[in-house]
Amino acid sequence: MELPETVRRRLEDFSRNVLFDQTRNEPFSKHNDSFIPHDKRVLSSLQLQMSLYFNTWFFPFWWISEAVMLHLKYPALPNYYKFVLVTVLLLMTLIEAIRLYLGYSGNLQEKVPELAGFWLLSILLQFPLILFQLFNEAIIILPLERGVHIVLAIFILTQAVFGFVALREMVRHTGSQFHLQQFD
Repeated sequence: MELPETVRRRLEDFSRNVLFDQTRNEPFSKHNDSFIPHDKRVLSSLQLQMSLYFNTWFFPFWWISEAVMLHLKYPALPNYYKFVLVTVLLLMTLIEAIRLYLGYSGNLQEKVPELAGFWLLSILLQFPLILFQLFNEAIIILPLERGVHIVLAIFILTQAVFGFVALREMVRHTGSQFHLQQFD
């Protein structure tokens, strides 16, 4: 025995508004066999986006100062540190370009895989490389170099924190959307 359409609709509205999503006041509308909220919540992180924006403008300054400082101290370095520092500079440049792109697209378009890739590149690759350049005294750290490394390390650390919070929120939202679709 099937419920009348009006009763069924009221029960669906009640269960979605009261039981599952207590933050919404507006009912859901049925469109293309899936329930879509009238007011779509924005999951992008403003703090992460601001940090990415300023990092994008700071990174060329970091790269130029790092290249100049490497050029100045290159003759005084042992051969193995010459190779290591040039490799680290090239790797950090490549990783930072990919990391910033993934951060922008993952945060603004609310894409979990891109944001997860951004977060993993930040924590597993970029942060250890900047700490190596910041704390290894054998590579002859110059004052300007120490300053720009500290600023970049702060950017990476804050982006890792804000990226984790944004990623957790997006995953929770995606999971709840998946579970709500199971009732359809």
